[in-house]
Amino acid sequence: MKIALVHDYLSQDGGAERVLKAFHEIWPEAPIFVLFHDKKKLADFSDSDVRESFIAKLPLGRRKYQWYLPWMPMATERHNLHNFDVVLSSTSAFAKGVLTRPDTLHISYCHTPTRYLWTDTHEYIEDLRCNRLIKSQLPRLIHKLRMWDKMSVDRVDHFVANSCTVHGRIQKYYRRESDIVYPPVDTRRFFVSKEISDYYLAGGRIVPYKRFDLLVQVFNRLKKSKLKIFGEGPELKNLKKFSKENIEFVGRVSDEEKAKLLSKARAFIHPQVEDLGITPIESMASGRPVIAYPVGGVTETVIPGETGVFFTEQNWNSLLDVVVNFNHENWDSAKIREHAMKYDTVVFKDKMRKYVEDRYDEFKQGQNQCMLCI
Repeated sequence: MKIALVHDYLSQDGGAERVLKAFHEIWPEAPIFVLFHDKKKLADFSDSDVRESFIAKLPLGRRKYQWYLPWMPMATERHNLHNFDVVLSSTSAFAKGVLTRPDTLHISYCHTPTRYLWTDTHEYIEDLRCNRLIKSQLPRLIHKLRMWDKMSVDRVDHFVANSCTVHGRIQKYYRRESDIVYPPVDTRRFFVSKEISDYYLAGGRIVPYKRFDLLVQVFNRLKKSKLKIFGEGPELKNLKKFSKENIEFVGRVSDEEKAKLLSKARAFIHPQVEDLGITPIESMASGRPVIAYPVGGVTETVIPGETGVFFTEQNWNSLLDVVVNFNHENWDSAKIREHAMKYDTVVFKDKMRKYVEDRYDEFKQGQNQCMLCI
């Protein structure tokens, strides 16, 4: 079975890239096809067989890749995958739109139907930092991309969703069924601390939809409670401007530093809507409970009263009420960590290896039956 891996592009170290890394560890000989690879931002895969599209050769194709959004469907279709038995795409945008031969099986691991095309179109345009002229042209471009995206779905033989939430979106927007395999979490990197410190923790990419602004509003009112936020992003400067001294922005942290922060936090706060949400699972792997807004993937991973608590409305009043009444001592850290272990990378690899092999066997049997009929 000769397999190829296809990913949208490599420019950040996120959950989708961890999925790709796990795929590459399962099939280390498989080449990786991407639109471009920015090695300065993501050194992983530097020693792998990464094959870029023509966008990587265009002026500032890696650094200002947003300029080339209209050409990304064409660039994806130009990946030459004719010599492979199986194509496994990892995508939230373009990778599922590759062209394959009739005797090639295409399995697509979908992180979510493209957010700015389907679920967050209006918010995406509103929050985009560009002039009005560009914004006025975006709806037309997004409309064309949405049509291509819907058409590209027909090129996939089997969809795998990363959560029940994404399974539902695939049904709604693509009218396709999907199987569910939760993404990998390296739970072995995290540990339960004997000591709990005096701070709450949040973190990730500092972007508008993550709703770190709610945290700032809450802890500005709780001057005796500490909050630490890790990560970088375009909203960081604005959030710092309005934060009081009890809120600390620790910036980008290493895996080791994040593990320490999580293990000693009173709780990890997750105010956003995510397709799944890896960091809450990492918090649980550290034995610490999660305070979360109960929409999206977190409703599948957090058990209220056992591994965390929910605040009912996505506003600072609702979150404030939960934080004020939260008791960080009434939690069984061992039980919380045990729950997180079912999302471990080893579990993910075993499930995906078996899934691909089983679907390929079924695919070949179907082809052989057609030949016998002739």
